[in-house]
Amino acid sequence: MRSASTTPQAPGDTREPDGVVRPDGAPSARGQRRPLGWGFVVAVLVTLALVVTSLSVGVYDILGADDGAEMFAITRIPRTVALVLSGAVMAMCGLVMQMITQNRFVEPTTTGTTEWAGLGLLCAMIFMPEASLLVRMVFAVVAAFIGTMIFFAFLQRVTLKSSVIVPIVGMMIGSVVGALSTYIALSTNMQQSLGIWFQGSFTSVIRGQYEPMWAVLIVVVVVFVAADRFTAAGMGQDFATNIGLNYRMVVFLGTGLIALASGIVTVVVGNLPFLGLIVPNIVSMFRGDDLRSNLPWVALAGVWIVTVCDIIARVVIMPFEVPVSVILAVIGAVVFVYLLLRTRRA
Repeated sequence: MRSASTTPQAPGDTREPDGVVRPDGAPSARGQRRPLGWGFVVAVLVTLALVVTSLSVGVYDILGADDGAEMFAITRIPRTVALVLSGAVMAMCGLVMQMITQNRFVEPTTTGTTEWAGLGLLCAMIFMPEASLLVRMVFAVVAAFIGTMIFFAFLQRVTLKSSVIVPIVGMMIGSVVGALSTYIALSTNMQQSLGIWFQGSFTSVIRGQYEPMWAVLIVVVVVFVAADRFTAAGMGQDFATNIGLNYRMVVFLGTGLIALASGIVTVVVGNLPFLGLIVPNIVSMFRGDDLRSNLPWVALAGVWIVTVCDIIARVVIMPFEVPVSVILAVIGAVVFVYLLLRTRRA
């Protein structure tokens, strides 16, 4: 497989570092390589400040209680680690999915991927009620992969592929799968268990249950390594094929990464709506569309949004908690509507 950067340059064309060709020789936002600079250092410091804040917020008196240090290790550290990992990986998966589909309004919760992961989790709970967390995660990942492939296959057969139609199709498929899951859960008396697993909250993330989240680091690393290939695939199948890239293999890889991340996050945390939608769009407003240079910012911004929403969820009705998915859904819906109106004006 040839890399985009090693493809011979055609006469009269200007080839940018990520393989984007501009016949007129003008620079494009997708091809710009912006250095991280001091702004990124400040962003990292902001992330560290949010992590420290998350570690210090809670009902239990960590400093005053005799077992404060033990409770800190059992609850606060696992919860904060899950916040960082889930926020970063789901935001990055949203960016990858948007590149593959060439649509800014898609992400795992607007394409049915999360609903398929929930269906897989439900099947594991019904057929293997004593199964471990790892087994349930395998069911969720496999179901998410199948569902995402179904979405891509259906998308190839849709003649009208406007920026609005594509996410609507995905949400329709997700609604059908969600309705099927609800029917099965009601028929098997599993509705309450499914609701608890799928509500999108970090309350149950404790030591002994959060460790599978470390597996999403595989997704993060692979996305960084294959960023140029995803960028080329985002230019279309013809472009990717012309530069020697196996387009179907890249789509298959992206689908597998999205399914792996969605399945793990769904089992450990639950549903995190609109996260992969709002973060890449906000970053691209300020930095353009170059996937590789945007990835660190997308990861950090995902951590920011999830951590801030979780802190709000913990303090707004303390000592009780609001599911973080509720706050994310409100913020995501507002941003989604804004992006739709902005696209329409453009």
